Amino acid sequence: MSVVNEPMSTKESEEFKHGNARNDILATAEKPVFFSMRSQLVKTGRTNTPVCKTENMWGTMKVYASGGENGLHAHTKQDHMFVVMQGSARFYGPNGEIHDVGTHEGVLLPKGCYYRFNATSEEPLVLFRVGCHTEEAKDRSMPSRLDIKGESMPGDHPENAKGAKAEPLVFRDDYFE
Repeated sequence: MSVVNEPMSTKESEEFKHGNARNDILATAEKPVFFSMRSQLVKTGRTNTPVCKTENMWGTMKVYASGGENGLHAHTKQDHMFVVMQGSARFYGPNGEIHDVGTHEGVLLPKGCYYRFNATSEEPLVLFRVGCHTEEAKDRSMPSRLDIKGESMPGDHPENAKGAKAEPLVFRDDYFE
């Protein structure tokens, strides 16, 4: 899939330059959200740092000294993706699938896709996680995270508390930048 960025037409360019845009459009237009991905590294434990958010989408920096998300689970109300910014991880699927993901690689997980992962690098694993609500987000009766048996599995579930989350959080002096 390719994205084509079309230049402004001459008329649009002139209106922009001379401030002829409609004030009602300018007043109600969404504003860009700028953010930094700078994250403090950890010796033990893990962190989740929200870095940006809109009504339907959000980005989080996740840093793991070791471990990962150990309980096989699926998100029922969101599509999301992980991009490895530093280190490497091994992702597991429900049928024994294994896929190693390195720096500047990622995985897109549509709603309902079961997975778990572990850090595989000696250095801390730094992930950029982007999530986006699906239509199901409106259904308050549906659990947002399920285990492989179809039962609710919140993020603080004991299966997910193994590894890095169970370790005390100890920061290093350096940062992912």
